[in-house]
Amino acid sequence: MRHTIIIAICILLAGCKDVFDYHPYDVRFNGECDINAKNIARIEEACRDKKTLRVAFVSDTHGWYSETEAMVADINARQDIDFAVHCGDLTDCGTTKEFTWQRDRLSRLNVPYVALIGNHDFLGTGDDVFTVMYGPLDFSFIAGRIKFVCLNTNATEYDYLAAVPNFDFMEEQISASAEAFDRTIICMHARPYCEQFNNNVAKAFEHYVTLFPKLMFCINGHDHRQQADDIYSDGVMYYGIDCADNRNYYLFTITEDGYTYETIYY
Repeated sequence: MRHTIIIAICILLAGCKDVFDYHPYDVRFNGECDINAKNIARIEEACRDKKTLRVAFVSDTHGWYSETEAMVADINARQDIDFAVHCGDLTDCGTTKEFTWQRDRLSRLNVPYVALIGNHDFLGTGDDVFTVMYGPLDFSFIAGRIKFVCLNTNATEYDYLAAVPNFDFMEEQISASAEAFDRTIICMHARPYCEQFNNNVAKAFEHYVTLFPKLMFCINGHDHRQQADDIYSDGVMYYGIDCADNRNYYLFTITEDGYTYETIYY
């Protein structure tokens, strides 16, 4: 009788395996990983000799899934976008399911995209999930002789105990692959002087940023509104991207002579 009960329980558990779920912050998940590296390879190959780039900058999709789907549909309806950059806060609470839900929506883009980490993406074990799903928190790539330097600037998530922003990484990127680029764009989630940034080093950040060859502009998410500011009064513009809830993103056209940008509403 005892053996019969044990066998029955095992059968029941096997039949109900989909009922039981992992902890919301468990880092195990199915589907695509190492997304940034794969898409960077596509971007660099497709844009190697391009004189004009059209880049969609999006951010702060959080739990706005229908809005994200509408954004993806709008980008896909256009024929002239080369790639997209997501400036962080893919999730609202940093749970593994949120990462997979947004990943699966963003994977429907017809163009390659890269994603930065936002402060909400650090909640729980979110930074571990991000690292597996997307890759390193600081990274760069080159498209059309422009280096896109993508930085983790979420200092408060470390209680200021880590080197965020990572000046060693920034210093390396100033000269790394110098023969392949002659202009620079800096991407981040939290901009200097917001509450997420380590403002004790805000002036040092300006110093490192201005060392990059022909810095064109900096761009960030986090603040859930459109921004265009010369923060340091040094001629470098910092553009802030709105959140998905407000149903718009930036589309930058970058040429050898400079750049223009427009707000796309969807």
